[in-house]
Amino acid sequence: MIDTPKNDNNFTDQKSLNALKLHGEKIIYAVLLVLAVFFGWQYYQKNYAKIDTVAADAYTSISTRDEQLVQAYLNPQLDAAGKQALVEEEKQLLGDIDALVAAHGDTAYAWQALMIKARHQTNNNDLEGAVATLSQAASIDLDDDGLTAIAKIRHARAMLANGDTNGALSIANEAMPTAFEASRQELLGDIYHAKNEIDNAKAAYTKAWEALRERQENRAVLALKLQSLGVSVEPIEPAPSVVSIPNTQPTVEGGDASQIVEHDSAVTDTQNPQNGN
Repeated sequence: MIDTPKNDNNFTDQKSLNALKLHGEKIIYAVLLVLAVFFGWQYYQKNYAKIDTVAADAYTSISTRDEQLVQAYLNPQLDAAGKQALVEEEKQLLGDIDALVAAHGDTAYAWQALMIKARHQTNNNDLEGAVATLSQAASIDLDDDGLTAIAKIRHARAMLANGDTNGALSIANEAMPTAFEASRQELLGDIYHAKNEIDNAKAAYTKAWEALRERQENRAVLALKLQSLGVSVEPIEPAPSVVSIPNTQPTVEGGDASQIVEHDSAVTDTQNPQNGN
């Protein structure tokens, strides 16, 4: 066994000490950063993840009760007492929506709940309330241009139904994703028609029809609007049907969120031009 000279050990120790002095602060910062990320993730899991679960559970309850109300109102044998009970349940539902929005107002769950609330308000002819609700939904920043466009279009339709054609026109003229151009142009046509600007209405409806033609999608109501203004339209050949693949992504009222962003027909297909939802 060969002994290492003392002066070599001293040299190595001095070299290590110098390296520690030079890089020690960086090492400490790196360790602190790792700890901060770890404890930050733990904090998120214990707090924000739990909040998301609470919001999801609240929305699930609201959505289920909303569907039950819709079905109950369709009952032809509903008597006066039953109708009153449904009115009270509807009030409670809208109150719970307000509570969800107050607690989780910057989430997609709040957006979806506001869509439900606006529909109830519109069905009850509370157009002013629907305008306010849809304005609130449009102001939620979800970093999703598709959902924002849906809220804007419905907001403008509610304003149109409430007689505010200029306000509706202002929203309809805002930039929206290309996927929503057909619905935006149809909305513009409805607004111009209400303002008795028939030439502008024809032009907007025609643009909407051509946008639908590009993706081979029929919209019967739009065809009737064009024909009522004396505009002949060439029928659109529907795209070949494809096998539907089940989707497990979160949904928004009216369909899968990703499908709505790519495909704007869900915004207007089932709507009356004067309907706020």
